[in-house]
Amino acid sequence: MAPQYLDTEDKFDDEDIDFSDLKEQYDVRLEEGLDAFVVVDGLPSVTEAIKPKLVKVLLKKLSEVGRTNADAIFMPLNDETKKTEGYAFVEYETPEQALAACKKLNGFALDRAHTIYINKLTDIERFGREGRIDETYHAPEVEPFVEQEHLRSWLSDPNCRDQFCLYRGDMVGVFWNKKKDQPESAVDRSHWTESFVQWSPLGTFLTSIHQLGVQLWGGPSWKRIMRFYHPYVNLIDFSPDEKYLVTWSNKPISVVEGNPTLGPEEEGKQFLIWDIKTGTLLRSFAAIETSDAQPEEQKGDKAAPVKRKIHWPIFKWSADSKYVARVRPGQSIDVYETPEMGLLDKKAIRIDGVVDFDWAPAIPTVGGKKTPEQMLCYWTPEMGNQTARVSLMNIPSKTIARQRNLVNVIDARLHWQNEGKYLCVKVDRHAKTNKKATSTNLEFFRVAEKDIPVEVVEIKEMVVNFAWEPKGDRFVLITAGEPVAGAAVQTPKTSVSFYCPEKIKTGVGKFRLIRTYEKRNSNAIYWSPKGRFVVVATVHSQQGADLEFYDFDFEGERKQSEKDLTANLQLMGTADHYGVTDVDWDPTGRYVVSSVSMWKHMMENGYHIWDFKGTSLLEEHVDRFKQFLWRPRPPTMLSKEEQKEIRKRLREYSKVFDEEDLYEAESANKEVIDKRKRQLDEWLAWREKVEKQLREERAKEGLPEDSREETWAGEEEGDTVIEEIREEVISEHEEEVV
Repeated sequence: MAPQYLDTEDKFDDEDIDFSDLKEQYDVRLEEGLDAFVVVDGLPSVTEAIKPKLVKVLLKKLSEVGRTNADAIFMPLNDETKKTEGYAFVEYETPEQALAACKKLNGFALDRAHTIYINKLTDIERFGREGRIDETYHAPEVEPFVEQEHLRSWLSDPNCRDQFCLYRGDMVGVFWNKKKDQPESAVDRSHWTESFVQWSPLGTFLTSIHQLGVQLWGGPSWKRIMRFYHPYVNLIDFSPDEKYLVTWSNKPISVVEGNPTLGPEEEGKQFLIWDIKTGTLLRSFAAIETSDAQPEEQKGDKAAPVKRKIHWPIFKWSADSKYVARVRPGQSIDVYETPEMGLLDKKAIRIDGVVDFDWAPAIPTVGGKKTPEQMLCYWTPEMGNQTARVSLMNIPSKTIARQRNLVNVIDARLHWQNEGKYLCVKVDRHAKTNKKATSTNLEFFRVAEKDIPVEVVEIKEMVVNFAWEPKGDRFVLITAGEPVAGAAVQTPKTSVSFYCPEKIKTGVGKFRLIRTYEKRNSNAIYWSPKGRFVVVATVHSQQGADLEFYDFDFEGERKQSEKDLTANLQLMGTADHYGVTDVDWDPTGRYVVSSVSMWKHMMENGYHIWDFKGTSLLEEHVDRFKQFLWRPRPPTMLSKEEQKEIRKRLREYSKVFDEEDLYEAESANKEVIDKRKRQLDEWLAWREKVEKQLREERAKEGLPEDSREETWAGEEEGDTVIEEIREEVISEHEEEVV
């Protein structure tokens, strides 16, 4: 059969053929060559003469996230107006740099009138093609309102009870404190965390730590509120107002392609800062490599740097959470503004030799007036001919409010009083006569007073612990002498000293020693969150496990030598808790918990609850016990005048509280009586049921119903049954009838 050929003269139109499937399959992928390009919109429209200046300004900003140059910035001109069009095309070296520019520079204010917006060129090509965008406006759908649970509902408890969290074994539970009685469970779940749990500063959230990140829980149903992705997270820290969260992992982040949360710019980072309300990542940071200086004879190619221990938190928050900062040891303090997380004034605060810093925990009041600025303190060691210094700096103005020079400094520690009224700098020095011996000075900066005067308190021994009274001006410190060479016990005995100001008519007097207790093993100080009461303890020690409860305002007779002081110290009680590892006050200052965690001690794990005087209320031995954490309370909403009024009428309120306690005790006794009565009724009902069954069975066998005589019919002759009745007086009550 001869082949048939298509007649070329037949009418044939190639436009009738549908090539859409082939176009979709073999369409050119613009992304393959244009991933490193971005489009910058929102630029000012300028003439050709001013264009180089605009390119220079734009290049300086674009170079912060990647490498580019002026030749890689194309800014087209309009032929009619002879001005730029208000946008530019920019090429980076890598697609990762282009992506970083889109994330970090998008929405940046170039000046007061212009804000730039940056998008990837491939995104514009992909989403801006014909047919990809619907030209018809569709009003967005409004989602129906769903009422959420109140995250602070526990504060409305009728009995004003506090909550605490227990982590034991694989179980994590939140419980209501019931004084001497067993705690009442609010929630108890298995495998709630993989590492540890932590409350947020105001008690709103319970945080659980997992291999893939952090989760926040809250509300009456304890549902998950938010989660943050950070693989192998080790530590977390909240801002004071619970707006932001810092997460840290000792393993640098390895970003997997397509991760919706972490982008290429997070590769190798270890710190992530999050917005808690939205769950968005604000910024990531790499760790700063630091090392102590090496002696001259150890320096060289083979000398390895000595890494310092991490003192958490690394990022420290200002009192209003407006700023967060970290120190670059020996170089600078980096202060970032929230929520944009940009450097304050776009540059770090250069401080040569800086070792450590800390924010004032409250907006300071200087000379009786509240300042509009935050304050931070830092110290620098001796360098060359320059002495060591402690400085107070105002933020954001960066002005130095006070500076003090120090000599022969070995180390310094910064201790702010929680209202920001005082700063104590604990300075360890070489002794003047013996360079091997050390001594300590306490340098007190009175921030609230005019010109910030400094008071010095000399301590002959080394200070191993120091703690301010919350909302007060008294403090406790623990000192220790040098270890005796060749002694059997290398750990020296400690001394506990109590200080308070002198009484003066105006202001606060100088700090004076109230009393010192010597030959102690104490090493930890725990103030009540309301002040006045303090527990001095021996923790993590094989030398002892003592707890000492002190009252700074004892309502008893005052010693003659202490009448000019603002304190009346009294040791209220002592206790012993073997192996104690942690001590924690409840937020009201009424109860103290000492606990033994299996993470630090494998014997006698559990917790004890004491009142503020040291009276034991509850003792619980818990297998595989790990953590006990009181739930914090937010600050009171009452004014100072309202609080004073409540204190005046405290005796009236006490009567009401005593009646409620008595009613609760009687209710508990009534519950016990009702339970016993119910058990007796159940027993009588069961006995009646069994006797009825026996009568029915005997009736079937023709035996008499009263089986009392038949029961003993089978006994051998001579057996004697003896019944003995005992009477016991349960209670005796005499009442005089008039």
